[in-house]
Amino acid sequence: MLPMPDSIKVCRAADKDIDTVSELFDGYRVFYGQASDVEGARMFLADRMARADSVIFIAYDKSGRGLGFVQLFPSFSSVSMKPMWILSDLFVVAEGRRGGVGQALMDAAEQHARDTDAKGLVLETAIDNLPAQALYEGRGWHRDTDNYRYELYR
Repeated sequence: MLPMPDSIKVCRAADKDIDTVSELFDGYRVFYGQASDVEGARMFLADRMARADSVIFIAYDKSGRGLGFVQLFPSFSSVSMKPMWILSDLFVVAEGRRGGVGQALMDAAEQHARDTDAKGLVLETAIDNLPAQALYEGRGWHRDTDNYRYELYR
């Protein structure tokens, strides 16, 4: 783990953070080619938080501006009979990139996995998202070369 810059504060998102995390989540979706829909993002995230079916950490700068977020969904490893976390979403605003924000959010996600005695974390990223791949691999994450991923959308 790299030391977190003093100018970055990471906390678990709560109801008071919904507007900030919704704006960040909308930026994340736009980054992946979706149309902007801040209200839809707000409703989706508020539902996740109300149902407690995801954990969201948010990074703020010292002035209170949201810099990024990470969202984790719970899962289980049947083979190891332990919980695990799916790191579904990680996003840092352009001005916050290469300034330790992604590292700080990854620190929070990894600490949460340890705190919950989880087997670990899994994630996927776009093949062309080289900056994200560098972040993950620089932290010791390993690319799975043993398994295929299948999808079925309806």
